[in-house]
Amino acid sequence: MPDLSGIVKAYDIRGVVGEQLDVALVRDFGAAFALLIKPEAPAVVIGHDMRDSSPELSSAFADGVTSQGLDVVSIGLASTDQLYFASGSLNLPGAMFTASHNPAKYNGIKMCRAGASPVGQDTGLAEIRDTVEQGVPAFEGQRGSVSERDVLSDYAAYLRNLVDLSGSRPLKVVVDAGNGMGGHTVPTVFEGLPIDVVPMYFELDGTFPNHEANPLDPANIVDLQAKVREVGADAGLAFDGDADRCFVVDERGEPVSPSAITALVAVRELAKEPGGTVIHNLITSKGVPEIVAEHGGKPVRTRVGHSFIKAEMARTGAIFGGEHSAHYYFRDFWRADTGMLAALHVLAALGEQNGPLSALTQDFSRYAASGEINSTVSDQVARMLAVKDAYAGKSGVEIDELDGLTVQLPGGAWFNLRPSNTEPLLRLNVEAADRAAVEALTAEVLALVRA
Repeated sequence: MPDLSGIVKAYDIRGVVGEQLDVALVRDFGAAFALLIKPEAPAVVIGHDMRDSSPELSSAFADGVTSQGLDVVSIGLASTDQLYFASGSLNLPGAMFTASHNPAKYNGIKMCRAGASPVGQDTGLAEIRDTVEQGVPAFEGQRGSVSERDVLSDYAAYLRNLVDLSGSRPLKVVVDAGNGMGGHTVPTVFEGLPIDVVPMYFELDGTFPNHEANPLDPANIVDLQAKVREVGADAGLAFDGDADRCFVVDERGEPVSPSAITALVAVRELAKEPGGTVIHNLITSKGVPEIVAEHGGKPVRTRVGHSFIKAEMARTGAIFGGEHSAHYYFRDFWRADTGMLAALHVLAALGEQNGPLSALTQDFSRYAASGEINSTVSDQVARMLAVKDAYAGKSGVEIDELDGLTVQLPGGAWFNLRPSNTEPLLRLNVEAADRAAVEALTAEVLALVRA
């Protein structure tokens, strides 16, 4: 019996092609997924990114699905949020082949039920793993069929219908697709809008020849920042490899915090639905719930991770959710994450007024933050306990353990320390009133973590 625990993660399947993932195994994953969703749906929609291995692996998965008697609707090259659109609009379960920003040798599978409802460890992924490990039972009935469907133009039209840019002033926007799927979706989504797109690295290339397709790493937005300044753009956008995350820089080339984007989009969504609920994970800036409340909304705090965000959105009927990793979730997009829709909101807000993006986002950026800092440790539990013991019992200190360890200090500063699920790492996020306070608190906590 194979052990698949190394590649079946909390939210998806991901591994090195040829070593951990191959055609035969992916075919079994397809058959197991079909068995999981067969009572609910007659077909599965499948999309894939631009990696060299993606077409073959997605075909193998389709072969597994059809071997269990279900049909396949193939949408071909797609961003992850384009696959979610297909799942939502066609009301079919879906599978997306991508390893997001991981290096070229990796690939993976993100799966969802009809309506883009996530499939994670607790919602079917563990069952899929068990089925494959134990051997997928053969199906004696008629095989399913495979059809092809192009949904790119429908996806683009749907997004443009959700955000009205017709009244926007003309904007010049640099877009760095990182040789990922943004190069496939941006030209169609932005067609006909009052936006002059300056493209960077739109050529689809799963080897990522220019830089890693992870815009949260400052090294990967250096080219974008330089180009924004060079051409005098109003803004810059950077997408990750599968284009479900979007990172924003202002007209000076300065990064705009994803927390500020969360607050900005939340205010726009609350203007459409006053009193609505907005989800934010616990490492977003405390400015997010403050701003949501000030605009009459109901902020709800969750753990980090899309399955928690989506579950809480479903429970509360939330209109929007944001994570500090630049994932943005919309009720009007089947509660799925789409960086493209968040980007359109930012550009609409910018185009509705005459000031620069730096001035617009300043109102949503209230505090200084460290960004996520990783520390390799030999014993996660011991280091977490050491940090907890150092702060527990201090006057005015509040501690909660919703996700890792969150410590609120007198005066408003706070930090969160979380263990990685997949690596021997502790992840630290710190926020305080100013940069000096952030640096001091960061040094204090890291001294405990790395002792």
